[in-house]
Amino acid sequence: MLTHPTHDRLTALGLTGMAKALEDQRRQPDVEALPFEERLALLVDREAIERENKRLSNRLKFAGLRQTATVEDADMKIVRGLDKALFAKLAAGDWMNRHQNLAIIGTTGLGKSWLACALGHKACRDDRSVLYHRVPRLFDALALARGDGRHARMLKTLSRVDLLILDDWGLSAISQDQARDLPEIIDDRHGRGSTIVTSQLAVEHWHELIPTPTSADAILDRLVHNAHRLILTGESIRKTEAKRAGLDAKK
Repeated sequence: MLTHPTHDRLTALGLTGMAKALEDQRRQPDVEALPFEERLALLVDREAIERENKRLSNRLKFAGLRQTATVEDADMKIVRGLDKALFAKLAAGDWMNRHQNLAIIGTTGLGKSWLACALGHKACRDDRSVLYHRVPRLFDALALARGDGRHARMLKTLSRVDLLILDDWGLSAISQDQARDLPEIIDDRHGRGSTIVTSQLAVEHWHELIPTPTSADAILDRLVHNAHRLILTGESIRKTEAKRAGLDAKK
């Protein structure tokens, strides 16, 4: 007679995992043969799993990753010059503990964004806060935020996440206003968090994108000099997949 009130009380207390586990035990008569401590342990384990899944779901929602990707699904057989040993080391995440950065470089279609999102997903699973932005849209969002009073709050959010992913860096030169935002973002994160930057441009050409040489020096000094580099080569994955599907990739 106490089962249903207990279930309701657990739910009211926010212990939904324990409540579900209690219902499962009610449907399994054999579980009554277990000692009280073991039955309680099953309830607690279920609650811990439920909370962990909820935290992961919230972290992934906040991260806004562009692609659904996991490090376990990385296809090492595709020819793209991926350094397998370095990628495995990056997936382990110690570089984020050291607040180091990562540059993923390669021409279009080689999977730069996918790899960045896979590492971001792994960071979320490792209980780190992650935030993904395409660089052009980030600058647009910052410009709007400057006009409606959200600019400082947005910069603060960018500075606080454990891992910031800046995708599609270098599609075009940045403006003077953007050149003022970028040093704030990079400087606030220096020594506090890690940043992944994906770009079609080699790192040696990044300096040319920033209109103010002194700002460029300061940004690259903080962003690049402690960064790992994944240099991707080979034929576009999308083009390769199109060929396999019998499609004309040139269309």
